[in-house]
Amino acid sequence: MLTSLSIKNYALIDKLHVEFNDGFSIITGETGAGKSILLGGLSLILGKRADLSSLKNTEEKCVIEAVFNISNYKLQSLFKAEDFDYEAQTIIRREILPSGKSRAFVNDSPVNLNSLQLLGERLIDIHSQHETLQLTSNEFQFQVIDALANNDEALQTYKQTLKVYKKLKKELKELLDFQADAIKEHDYNSFLLNELVEANLVDGELESLEEENETLNNIEGIKERLSEAYQLLNEEQIGILSALTSLKNTFQKLSSYSLKYEDLFNRVHSSLIDMDDVFREVDVLQDNLEIDPNRLEVVDSKLRALHNLMQKHVVTSISELIEIKNQLEEKVAFTENLDESIQKKQLEIENKEAELNTISKDIHNKRTKIIPQLKEQLEALLASLGMPNARFKIDIVYGDDFFVNGKDDLSFLFSANKGGHFNELKKAASGGELSRIMLAIKSVLSKYIQLPTIMFDEIDTGVSGEISNKMGDIMLQMSKTMQVFSITHLPQIAAKGHSHFKVFKEDINNVTQTNLIKLNHDERVVEIAQMLGGLEMSSSAIAHAKELLN
Repeated sequence: MLTSLSIKNYALIDKLHVEFNDGFSIITGETGAGKSILLGGLSLILGKRADLSSLKNTEEKCVIEAVFNISNYKLQSLFKAEDFDYEAQTIIRREILPSGKSRAFVNDSPVNLNSLQLLGERLIDIHSQHETLQLTSNEFQFQVIDALANNDEALQTYKQTLKVYKKLKKELKELLDFQADAIKEHDYNSFLLNELVEANLVDGELESLEEENETLNNIEGIKERLSEAYQLLNEEQIGILSALTSLKNTFQKLSSYSLKYEDLFNRVHSSLIDMDDVFREVDVLQDNLEIDPNRLEVVDSKLRALHNLMQKHVVTSISELIEIKNQLEEKVAFTENLDESIQKKQLEIENKEAELNTISKDIHNKRTKIIPQLKEQLEALLASLGMPNARFKIDIVYGDDFFVNGKDDLSFLFSANKGGHFNELKKAASGGELSRIMLAIKSVLSKYIQLPTIMFDEIDTGVSGEISNKMGDIMLQMSKTMQVFSITHLPQIAAKGHSHFKVFKEDINNVTQTNLIKLNHDERVVEIAQMLGGLEMSSSAIAHAKELLN
């Protein structure tokens, strides 16, 4: 509920602060006193766009602040989704700067206007005779029926399931589209994959093949050099091993004379061991070195194949070819398994479709069951509001398509006169009749769900005193479970409020200002008497005012 409203430097309002109670609050004032200004300021709190014309003094900023008690509104999930700081006493502030820029805050955290509008819709419903088009929308009509049918939980489950269903349908379409393209590429990808598989790729093999190729192409020269090395190492008279052996023996004889000679002996001995290893390896290399033209042809062929594949796939290593092979394997395997994936996805869709059908049928049954009760309540209320022949024809047909709120097509028709034809609300009801229908609907809804604060803006325009009295009774009844405001010119309604506020203009220092005050009992008597008989109050008007208040 709205607990307080502060307005500074807005239109004709210099500075205003007012506190509100729960229950039924009345706002009255002469035409042009500034009730629309008050609503305009409140609309800014609810996310309406603003401009510099809103500023009373264009050199100072405009600040509008409203405090709401939202402890019973179950808005925690909305606050979390919009990243607001949740407080049971929530403060919304709107600032319009002289530069024309506008800022909005929820509990001192800055928010954008879209988020503010989402929150505002859950806090205050401003309803005037000119804002009854909501009544004629299918969406609102379903909301009314579903509120009475207690479909909230089923609808939440349905919407979540529908979201998954649509996601699965999208994924199936993507699979089918991919399959259509993949089939075209499948043969070519398979050909490329077979080429790479037949190449028997081994990471690092290219380097070893190139080395082997170099050896096979120069084998005669290599054999000749190895033979020379063998001779140099093992010549009986002048070979390196023979010379090192003689040198080792010489230093061995000297080693007993000095550590210096012993060190030389050890170094020569170590060199002899190394040279002996070299000799043995050269011997093995000679034995293993054979001229093999067939092997050379095999190596050349393999190298050509590898280089061709690298050139074809624009890479420089076998490891990159292996990566391409792995990717092709995945593509080919995925394409070959697409039928299975599509069948699996289709089965998931069928399961979700069955779930949706079950939930939507349950929603449909509850809607159908509650419609007679809704018609009865609405028609009874409208009869008391001066429309004794008002009749509704509400039909729900279970269809084939999944809509956002089920599978129902709704026909919400109305006839205001006896024997009249049923037609859509916007065609069958006048503006005044639509206002009374909206009041009736809001009254019925208030018994089933927690509605936000509602502000009726002169919806009683053009109705008789007797009907206005009943309208006041309905609003008073609604105020038992919610906060209700009524901006009215009718004393019969004004007298029913728990609280009464007056909007008025006054000239201060030759400047016209709009203000709002809460009336005490005596002031209410005067205000209602003036509403009954004008500024020249008669004793009968005062007596009538007291009677209405009592």
